[in-house]
Amino acid sequence: MVYTGIFCTELEVQYKAGANASSVSVAEAFLNSFVAQAESKINVMSQFNWTDNYITLNSDVKMILTEAASNLAAMYAINYDMSGFTSRLEAQTMLDVLKDGFLEAVSVLRDIKKRDFMNGA
Repeated sequence: MVYTGIFCTELEVQYKAGANASSVSVAEAFLNSFVAQAESKINVMSQFNWTDNYITLNSDVKMILTEAASNLAAMYAINYDMSGFTSRLEAQTMLDVLKDGFLEAVSVLRDIKKRDFMNGA
């Protein structure tokens, strides 16, 4: 069974975790947990329950949620086991890039003016 989260899929997380991510950290059982945690964190950080309102959102908003959730879940996967990366610096650089994208996406989702725009779109 392949898990498909509400905001992102297992495959999207695997792509972002990269070719050197350990097969254990991108296994279905781990990704199920990582994606669920990411989705909950996005809802709490943005102070809006995107999960319950997901079906009513337009595709642009859904893609911001996909970016945020897949970035954070990939960070969890990379952090779980960095041994497959060519260096710790490589893993850390990937974590930094994913973190920047996650924080930027959550910032957009948190901004009430942008949220009003997205809800009206």
